[in-house]
Amino acid sequence: MYIAMNRFEVKRGSEKDFEAVWLNRDIHIRNVPGFVEFHLLRGPEAEGHTLYSSHTIWRSEDDFKAWTRSEAFRAAHKDAGSNKPLYNGHPVFEGFTAIQTVGAE
Repeated sequence: MYIAMNRFEVKRGSEKDFEAVWLNRDIHIRNVPGFVEFHLLRGPEAEGHTLYSSHTIWRSEDDFKAWTRSEAFRAAHKDAGSNKPLYNGHPVFEGFTAIQTVGAE
């Protein structure tokens, strides 16, 4: 399993607009090979911003990399630059390979 995350520092007062961008977008990832799940996470408030993370789960890192080279990826990110006024700086990407998974019994 591979987890891909982007962290966003959303400017205080822009949270509803930022969430609306995500909640009202066209979904291009559902049928991509290896895609498992997506989450948009709202985190803690800090001085001047609220932390958010987009979090996708993939069957493998290779599946994630294939997504980043796909037409579906380009379609999903075509308007991303127009939302920059909502957050501080660039999103911060972090990728993780699962070492252990523990589920409920």
